[in-house]
Amino acid sequence: MSTVLLTGGCQCGAVRYALDQQPFNVHVCHCRMCQKAVGGPFAVICPVMKTAFRVTRGTISYFHSSDVARRGFCAACGTPLLFEYPEGQDLGVLVGTLDEPDRAPPENQYGNESRVAWYGNLLSVPGDRPTYADNPEMLHRISSTSHQHPDHDTATWPPK
Repeated sequence: MSTVLLTGGCQCGAVRYALDQQPFNVHVCHCRMCQKAVGGPFAVICPVMKTAFRVTRGTISYFHSSDVARRGFCAACGTPLLFEYPEGQDLGVLVGTLDEPDRAPPENQYGNESRVAWYGNLLSVPGDRPTYADNPEMLHRISSTSHQHPDHDTATWPPK
């Protein structure tokens, strides 16, 4: 019997997963492959043993980013979900897809040769404003019509 420690999934809810192990060596990766894979300046990856990762809904699609690695994503919404060496014993789940990403804080950083120059200044960039602070109408429009799956398991998605 497995014990679910963390759950997560894609933006649309077509793919859901469970982790039966606390991730280890959670890290920020700045390499160009990760930057392109997540469409951002870095990826945050939380490795777990493959035996501790279970897809609970849907099917993960894969892009082989090299001859030795592949990246899993949701074919319905495009959310990047994981990084994997198919012959390895572990895989890396992207922290942003966890329902509770705060439970997997980074312990290390890799790929620093590709780190964007402004990364070190992030804490000095203003960031105390709520989403759409100047446009509450837009916030209401987005939140009242959101198609994003909630950050918890559901029996089915989308709801009927």
